[in-house]
Amino acid sequence: MKDAFIRQHETCLHIEKWQQLHPKLVAGFTTRNGGVSSAPYQSLNGGLHVNDDPYHVLTNRERVGEHLGFPLDKWVCGEQVHQTNIKVIEDTDKGKGASELSTAIQGVDGLITNKTDILCTAFFADCVPLFFYDPKTSFVGIAHAGWKGTVNQIGVEMVSALKQQGVISSNLMVAIGPCITKNYYEVDQHVINHIPLEWRENAVSSREGGRYLLDLKQLNIDILLQAGVLRNNIDVTNYCTFRDEDLFFSHRRDHGRTGRMLGFIGFSS
Repeated sequence: MKDAFIRQHETCLHIEKWQQLHPKLVAGFTTRNGGVSSAPYQSLNGGLHVNDDPYHVLTNRERVGEHLGFPLDKWVCGEQVHQTNIKVIEDTDKGKGASELSTAIQGVDGLITNKTDILCTAFFADCVPLFFYDPKTSFVGIAHAGWKGTVNQIGVEMVSALKQQGVISSNLMVAIGPCITKNYYEVDQHVINHIPLEWRENAVSSREGGRYLLDLKQLNIDILLQAGVLRNNIDVTNYCTFRDEDLFFSHRRDHGRTGRMLGFIGFSS
């Protein structure tokens, strides 16, 4: 079966199905390739917060922006604090966090907008990128869902924020992007204790020594279904950030010293 995320360029995977529905929609996820950063950030690191040379990071971001048709002054970045706060993005937010970490929107892990010429962005290296698109209202959004954001149901918070803008949950399309997959994501009892019992059967497998394998993709599917998103409207990539080392950085695989991929979504004018 064809993956939801299609590689159209060395630097990027695109949610091709959505872009076919709306030619002005730009949505997808960067690879680790086609940039200028040196090891351990080689080469298309998008994160300003990982001790890479800021000049290299901005060069990488500019390359992605050129490919997407979105210069950095149209990007918007949240701080990403592993919480569930969502921000409705307006024209006045353009450029926040795009060139300097200090100007990112504070305390936010999810962005939504229906404005054109704004690219909502987030950065990842194993956490789950959640992409949202409503064809009826042209609202789009992106959320950063690590295990904390996932179990605290940032997916539900995103749907709720979109519903407040007039979106009907059954119209929403969601794509779950490249992240660490179950076979590579071992966690302890502390993490499992945060997962409601009704979701553990689908998303958790026991291992020896009080360890578990956690399926963040499946957990987010179950959370989105609870929020009223239809299963047929949820696309899930087969890519794994840990396994697919030629394409992605992985915080766990690379022992915390690595780059970040960029998730992006927005409408060009």
